[in-house]
Amino acid sequence: MCVCIFGCETVKDVLGVRDEVADSVDADALATYFDGPKVRPGVALAISVTATGTQGTAAKQYFVDAEGCITMDLVGRIKCDGLTLVGLQEKIAAAYKEYLLEPHVTATFIYQPGQNMVSPWGTVTVLGEVGRPGPVDVPSTLDLRVTRALQLAGGANPIADKRRVQVTRCDKDGKLTKTRIDLIEIGEQGRPDKDMLLKAGDVVWVPMSWY
Repeated sequence: MCVCIFGCETVKDVLGVRDEVADSVDADALATYFDGPKVRPGVALAISVTATGTQGTAAKQYFVDAEGCITMDLVGRIKCDGLTLVGLQEKIAAAYKEYLLEPHVTATFIYQPGQNMVSPWGTVTVLGEVGRPGPVDVPSTLDLRVTRALQLAGGANPIADKRRVQVTRCDKDGKLTKTRIDLIEIGEQGRPDKDMLLKAGDVVWVPMSWY
């Protein structure tokens, strides 16, 4: 196939490919993760409520609905979107004070990779020449590096430019930074120190090789 390029147009311009795709970082969404994981829609929780002087009960599982709420016995719907686990525990305890003597609440996140659960530690977005473009969950260990994220996204396609993978990151002030990752250097040249540690909200762009 022959592609003619005129003026300032590049091959990417002609084919309708834009680098801006890799810059689509949602700064507002990132605020959820800068100060640690918080409750948000789709997250699963294990919550137990016990009154002082009574035997503890097994925790129940709850899923945060699209409106950021959970529904519990006696107290009904509780808005929890954006709360930390400590904040959620305090809010639930306050709601149960009308029904229980000095209620004690414990709440933990539930997350099992591959079970269609939302990671409370956030996601990174992998785009471009990979098998399954889209979000990749950050694990509870927070140890998600570029090569692992690409594996979870189905791996780089044969036509991917493995020397020019780009990571776009947004800081607390909304400033974007771009880092180039060379997968050949990491793998074939044995430089795992170049395998960038990703954070929630990062966008990994795998471009097409033009040669």
